[in-house]
Amino acid sequence: MTTSDSTLLTPDKDWWRGAVIYQIYPRSYQDTNGDGIGDLRGITERLHHVASLGADAIWVSPFFTSPMKDFGYDVADYLDVDPIFGELADFDALIAEAHRLDIRVMIDLVLSHTSDKHPWFVESRSRRTNPKADWYVWADSKPDGTPPNNWLSIFGGSAWQWDPTRLQYYMHNFLTSQPDLNLHNPEVQDALLSVARFWLERGVDGFRLDTINFYFHDKELRDNPSLPPERRNAQTAPAVNPYNYQEHLYDKNQPENLDFLKRFRALMEEFPAIAAVGEVGDSQRGLEIAGQYTSGGDKMHMCYAFEFLAPDALTPAFVAETQRALEKAAPEGWVCWAFSNHDVMRHVSRWGFGVTDHDAHAKLLASLLMSLRGSVCIYQGEELALPEAELAYEDLQDPYGIQFWPDFKGRDGCRTPMVWDAGEQSGGFSAGRPWLPVPEVHLKRAVSVQDKDEASVLAHYRRFLSFRKEHAALAKGEIEFHSAEGAILSFVRTHGNEKVFCAFNMSPVARLADLPAGTLEALEGHGFDSVMHEETIELPAWSGFFARFV
Repeated sequence: MTTSDSTLLTPDKDWWRGAVIYQIYPRSYQDTNGDGIGDLRGITERLHHVASLGADAIWVSPFFTSPMKDFGYDVADYLDVDPIFGELADFDALIAEAHRLDIRVMIDLVLSHTSDKHPWFVESRSRRTNPKADWYVWADSKPDGTPPNNWLSIFGGSAWQWDPTRLQYYMHNFLTSQPDLNLHNPEVQDALLSVARFWLERGVDGFRLDTINFYFHDKELRDNPSLPPERRNAQTAPAVNPYNYQEHLYDKNQPENLDFLKRFRALMEEFPAIAAVGEVGDSQRGLEIAGQYTSGGDKMHMCYAFEFLAPDALTPAFVAETQRALEKAAPEGWVCWAFSNHDVMRHVSRWGFGVTDHDAHAKLLASLLMSLRGSVCIYQGEELALPEAELAYEDLQDPYGIQFWPDFKGRDGCRTPMVWDAGEQSGGFSAGRPWLPVPEVHLKRAVSVQDKDEASVLAHYRRFLSFRKEHAALAKGEIEFHSAEGAILSFVRTHGNEKVFCAFNMSPVARLADLPAGTLEALEGHGFDSVMHEETIELPAWSGFFARFV
């Protein structure tokens, strides 16, 4: 175990506020041993790419021991590295190199459930009386043998699975092989906090907490009420999933979670400069819950909800409404925005139907994301404007996609390997056959293709991250909207004595936008060619404008 490497970074307890966090999906980042699956050594070898972007931190998706039914989100040992990813020494080397490059490391903790292969669950299911009998959510059937209530799994069907040994049902919000932990049991909470301490002592700088609002269930196991059709959206689950038919009042979002999050925060406060971001999976109350979980300075540092990960069209009005709703729900909290991640269609495809200038559209979206009030998560390949991969059914690996094919094709399309070199096998990802195919269209957008091209999307990400760091108002400032009508979105970011006006043309044709009152000085370094006049700005298609109040 090592903790000394973490001292290479300046201990800034506020580093997370306005940080740009680069998400790495280990299976698909870089393979170093030719088995077709990315590994920790691969991440370490490619950290210079993250450094070249200017990201403040990486978020590494799960690499723990796992049967990989849900590709690492089904943990069988929280305290070790799965052999396909390497070993603990490889993780220590990753931490050391990241810190040498001034990059912080956040790891993905899955605390709401484990794999059914975890020793805790193996013991728990062995009989009704054992030291871990109450470590998972067990319940008797109804008199007719049916499940205890109407709760549904996100992956389809009942959230209850019959166990023939205990003659009881156990709860699973996801796959049947992912039983839910019972955090009402203080011993379970203590065990999970010990897991977090293990990785903190190893030198991590923070956590991304998976499905943070799923930690607790209603002790009375009350049925969820139904939702009328007009309220059934597809943020948390795809539209074909009946999970959307319920209002999830009792299977998650329980008030007991607040006290556990306070315990988690207290643990983090024992270490210098640690931060956590929680994933709030709820399409009905996501922002409200994010507000609760980030209030008071004694729970999460930041959360992210699904508003910008949903299929809803990204319009100026929607952006403004979402940001305002967040401010109302979380007046003292902080959010981490993302447009893409490992669970949703890549945003350049999700919002790019009919767009002809793919690169300009991608640059506009990147600049908007990094100008909103909040921290930012960038998903690997996003900086290359990789589109969603189209895969054949026989190539699918994701059980979610296999379950609902062809109406929902799952998450494999956003999880295909990173493309490094267009001239190498599998885009330089692996010398072997990759676990998911590398699309030909992705090779044309490889790092090697874009690296020296100042007009590329990759160059724009690097340029804009640098621009954001030069202006603290963009990273940490307050936000006040100026216009959110039609195709034009504009607002002012304020931090200390700096006020920056930001305007975006979210359309494929040139537009004129009004300037706010006051004296403005146009800023450079962001990569857009808008022209400022006395009262208006000429905004080319898919472009932005930035000016400082003087």
